[in-house]
Amino acid sequence: MSDLPGLDGVLGVEHVELTADKVVVRFTITERHLQPFGIPHGGIYCAVHESTASVAAQIWLGEKGVVVGTNNSTDFIRQAKLGDTITVTATPIHRGRTQQLWHLDSVGSDGRLVAQGQVRLANLDQPVPPEALAAFTGTTTG
Repeated sequence: MSDLPGLDGVLGVEHVELTADKVVVRFTITERHLQPFGIPHGGIYCAVHESTASVAAQIWLGEKGVVVGTNNSTDFIRQAKLGDTITVTATPIHRGRTQQLWHLDSVGSDGRLVAQGQVRLANLDQPVPPEALAAFTGTTTG
């Protein structure tokens, strides 16, 4: 578990770098990340990819609106092991007026690619909840 709210906190995600052009997070594979056959569940990569892209996209969009995921495509490259620390990096492919597309790489403790994905997000024209903006940028809407 981490101090982050929601699913990221349950998965033990830690924010490492938060900028408008790149977001980096990490988590360590524990028993709670395993599927019934004892290997990491692929859904953890999908979930962390979407939340990492969402944070990145919201930081870039700022107070202009709220981002929501519209598509998540994740490929599983190789199996991580119990105790591996996974580092996830989100970088922009496209950032436009109505939508954004982010690329994500998840690498294991050995630096090898474990999963790779893309997340598409819609930029909605609605107010940003002040607590959400403050959590990631240190500012609030006025």
